[in-house]
Amino acid sequence: MPTDFQMVMRLLFTLVLCGLVGLERQVHRRDAGLRTHILVGLGSCLIMLTSLYVFDIYKGQVALDPARIAAGVVTGIGFLGAGTIIRSPDGVKGLTTAASLWVVAAIGLAAGVGFNKIATYATILVLVVLHFLRYVEGSLTKEGKGGV
Repeated sequence: MPTDFQMVMRLLFTLVLCGLVGLERQVHRRDAGLRTHILVGLGSCLIMLTSLYVFDIYKGQVALDPARIAAGVVTGIGFLGAGTIIRSPDGVKGLTTAASLWVVAAIGLAAGVGFNKIATYATILVLVVLHFLRYVEGSLTKEGKGGV
């Protein structure tokens, strides 16, 4: 079981990683921005820490699976993400924001169990996808429209 200090560090680590993703969303003026992403990540981290704590307390007394609570997070975040998706005559908006909320929940879960390297690498990859692939996507779209 992690110490209190380790748990606080995991929460702060989650805050930083999910804050980076949220900041990228905030800069691009998405509805779910900095605070939303941080809260989703912190909630996921806290749920994982609680799951580990409950598992540690009751191991040997009751059959528990700490992954079950994490699975509930994935389902719950789906509902939150669905609220960011808007269908309009112009198309569907909010899919990327919904996906970014889902992935920061996973980052929070990973940080909650102390999977720091993978949580960091995942955050870097998410930022690459959100920030840099925006330009690749834009250039491909412009080329596609110019040829029609």
